[in-house]
Amino acid sequence: MSKWFIILMFLSTSCSMMSYLAEQGVEQVKLQWNGRRNEEFLNDPNITQEMKNKVVLVEEYKKFFYFYFEKKSTDIYSKTTILSDKAVTYLVIASSHTKIKPHDFKFPFMGSFPYIGFFKKESAEEFAKDLNQDENLVTYIRPVYAYSTLGYFEDRILSSFFHYDDVELAELVFHELFHTVFFIKDEVDLNENLANLFGKELLYEYFKGREELQSYLKIEKKKELLSKRVVELIGILQDEFSKLGVFITDSKADELTNRFVTEVFLPDIRSYCQTLDLPQSECEIKEDWNQAAFAAFLTYEEEQDFLQKLKGQLQLDLKQFLFWLNNEYKSFNKKSNFQSFTDHLRSKLQVTDAPAPSH
Repeated sequence: MSKWFIILMFLSTSCSMMSYLAEQGVEQVKLQWNGRRNEEFLNDPNITQEMKNKVVLVEEYKKFFYFYFEKKSTDIYSKTTILSDKAVTYLVIASSHTKIKPHDFKFPFMGSFPYIGFFKKESAEEFAKDLNQDENLVTYIRPVYAYSTLGYFEDRILSSFFHYDDVELAELVFHELFHTVFFIKDEVDLNENLANLFGKELLYEYFKGREELQSYLKIEKKKELLSKRVVELIGILQDEFSKLGVFITDSKADELTNRFVTEVFLPDIRSYCQTLDLPQSECEIKEDWNQAAFAAFLTYEEEQDFLQKLKGQLQLDLKQFLFWLNNEYKSFNKKSNFQSFTDHLRSKLQVTDAPAPSH
């Protein structure tokens, strides 16, 4: 399950950026304005019981999350908004032709992100077209079903949540709520993968011993194996680009990528899904893979193992791990030999005896 999390709001003197700000600001206000108090939503006879049940579940998951981490609850998810589309936003991810690396979009006050979000699909498509033509970048558009504004707005329960089953919905809510208690500027990969880690592990706590969790985890285990296989395959293409080095042209890179997708990647993924006995709906068998799509996939997959190993090495439960992360970030900000908090955390893998923090 892919979970991509933030809509960017910023100030800029650029005309194009001001236009972007204006459109996203208007759409964010609509999203906020159209939200109805959950009590009102649940008492509306015109709302289906299935939708009401999902809202009740989100409220339960939220209560559990803040109680578990001993944090004061916020007004997040206190209102529900019915969307006119299946997705709430659309992310544009870009990459050069000759590298599988996301293009950074820089925003004042918010930092750098490997994507830019749009509430309107047509706006995302127009922006992607401009990147193709004006900046010679390969682009990929991905729908987003949930995101966090990191406390800048009171996030709503969205109707896009409702197509998830109960366990998937719990993971989604835990993932998004984690962004409200821990977020590192300019390190999207780390933020997303930490939220993935905490979201998944909180499932064990909430659904402990329940049959639906076991069924879910069985599928998730297969999907994790598939994700590792996708990363391995992308590595093959990256190696080909590296071998050609400065001699590879944009057209040659596109030709190589298209041939790789058609002749190697998709056949391998289809075969691997059959081997895993994984339902087709859970497989990554879309046809529009390109350099940007591969870069997007790597952004949210590569760091997961490192963080899991770090947590295991420290022998901390989730509460202790969050406490430890906050302390490490304070130390990093005061004095660190590393440019990023991710590298700072990676260095901790060399430490063998890390005592559990005391509350």
